Amino acid sequence: MSEKDLPNKENEGWFKRFKHGIQTATKFKKDTPDGLWTKCKKCGEIATQKELKANLYLCPHCDNHSRIGSAEYFEIIFDGKYELLHEDIVSKDFLNWSDLKPYEERLEKAKSRTGLKDAITVAKGKVARKDLIIAAMDFSFIGGSMGSVVGEKISRAIDTSISLSIPFMIISKSGGARMMESAFSLMQMAKTSTKLAQLSRNKIPYFSFLTDPTTGGVTASFAMLGDINFSEPGALIGFAGPRVIKETIKRDLPEGFQRSEFLLDHGFLDFIVHRKTLKEKIADLLFIFSISQEDQS
Repeated sequence: MSEKDLPNKENEGWFKRFKHGIQTATKFKKDTPDGLWTKCKKCGEIATQKELKANLYLCPHCDNHSRIGSAEYFEIIFDGKYELLHEDIVSKDFLNWSDLKPYEERLEKAKSRTGLKDAITVAKGKVARKDLIIAAMDFSFIGGSMGSVVGEKISRAIDTSISLSIPFMIISKSGGARMMESAFSLMQMAKTSTKLAQLSRNKIPYFSFLTDPTTGGVTASFAMLGDINFSEPGALIGFAGPRVIKETIKRDLPEGFQRSEFLLDHGFLDFIVHRKTLKEKIADLLFIFSISQEDQS
């Protein structure tokens, strides 16, 4: 055997790499496009976005209800076409808030990234040929936080419901009040509650649909004031987080604490609805309440 046939360090390294599989040069590697695959947060299984969309964004392996936005809910609930309302209202930094990330900058980034104007979108359409106005929150916009625009859009949507005698529904999905608007965000709790009282006095039905997560000032105001309060399976619903509560009371919390099933068992919810039967359930509510209104008249 000649000297050149003996393994050297260079050949030995190449041989070891080859044993573990063919290596692709870095310049030829391509990243998987963002959003093509999704890992379920509950079971850890992988599914494509196409599979999820066809299944109403439910995990095909464990049926976990993935978080979706207002546009997806409108597509699921309304018969077809729907009209967006009160789109002219947008948030601004009227307090000149300044921190590590200026509020104005965060607003612009959220608008650019999501294509939304704020954390709530209002739409009017038909469900089983009956009119309904829906105000749906988007967690993707600064954590679905409740600022002055969220409160104002809900208030105007209620005014529209009253003027047209159309039932009203809110889809809550929020981390709570928007701290960058200070007391102005907290004022929305009283503002929306007062407007819902007006809706009640006019005998217009209000359906509150709580989705994952519904927390903070949203839970402490309009989210729990519905004529009917209902939720998706497994949704986190509460005021303070489990960790804060545990540290405050110095006790372990029950299994499933603050999940929709726990709240249903303790009387905080009227029922839990699977996303595939959501439209059917809302249609039933509209039918029942329409009969009730006819009886009252």
